[in-house]
Parts: sequence; structure tokens; C-alpha cells
Amino acid sequence: MSDSDKFNKAIAKFDLANEADPNKENFNGKSYPKELLYAIRMTNRLNSIRPDASEALKLAVRCQHICRWEIDRHNYEMNRVGYLKWRQDLKIFHAKKAESILKEVGYEQDLIDEVKFLLQKKQLKKHEDTQTLEDVVCLVFLEHYFESFSKKYDEDKLIDILRKTWAKMSEKGHEIALELNFSKDAKDLIAAAIS
Repeated sequence: MSDSDKFNKAIAKFDLANEADPNKENFNGKSYPKELLYAIRMTNRLNSIRPDASEALKLAVRCQHICRWEIDRHNYEMNRVGYLKWRQDLKIFHAKKAESILKEVGYEQDLIDEVKFLLQKKQLKKHEDTQTLEDVVCLVFLEHYFESFSKKYDEDKLIDILRKTWAKMSEKGHEIALELNFSKDAKDLIAAAIS
């Protein structure tokens, strides 16, 4: 099987897994399984900022939230410790799910290990592909989810979240983020967070 065949099969299997998401999101008049739409947005953003991305990065971007709904946030303490534990467990869970699919379509272990390395966000700020994945995550959040997310929290909490998001991004990520189309309220929050 050619590399492009393996890649296309892996993407199709990632998408098939995410089609099972019981959570739905409406976009442009169509209902999508939430994590499938997220995966498509992730790929679109990566293609816009790194069209020459490595195969491992393209795969990691597409399965970054694979079957995320299977590990419910409410099964963890509703505090910072619980949140961080949930996030850590998700990274391991996504890496295992991805590994299973990538083995099934015939990828070598070296590439599988690269994808797992990226999904676990290893060497953030040091490894170019890990940093690109984090930039894509943050940009997709800001572009597609921040406006609705911002209605759930008070201003101080939102500024704190934006500061943490900003700190994880590269300079290039910052430049792209500032060009996104935000409402005036969101722009004001971002300005306050990064000032």
C-alpha cells in the first residue's frame, strides 16, 4: 500500500470514529458530529499555515480529539487539579486510539511514535511540529469556539484563559490570531489579556 493510500485510509478511519460523537454542532445550516467538525477545522487551519506539514503532523492534527466524548470531564473533580488530570488522561487516550488505527492501516511504528509524541504535546516550545500543533489548537479555539465559550464565564476568568492560551502559542501563532475576525467584545478581552 502506498503512503498516500495509508494516509487517506487513516484519515477516513479517524473521521469514522469521530462520526460516532453523540454531541452535535450546527455549522452553515448543517449538523455535524462535534468532534468530526473540530477535526475538519483543525486540518483546514493546518493547511492554511503549514501546507508543507509532515505526514505525522497532518495525522496528529486530524485525530487530536479522537473520540474525546468517551472520557467525560464530569468524571473528574471540577477544579484545576481535576481539569489537568482529565487533560492528561485525554492525551494518553487519543494517542492509544490513534496508534490502534495507524497500525490497522499499516503504518510503521516509527511514524506511529511520532504521532503519539505530538498528541502528547511533548517538547512544546522546543519541537517545531509540537508547537505547530499547539498553534493550530489555539487558533481553532479562538476562531470557532471562543465567542460561545466567552458567554459562560466572567471577564477575569476569560482573561486568565486567554493569557494561558496566548502563552502556549508561537509568535507566528500570535500574528495569525490577531488577524482573525472577532466581535468587538472578544477583541477587547484579547487586548486586555495580552497587554
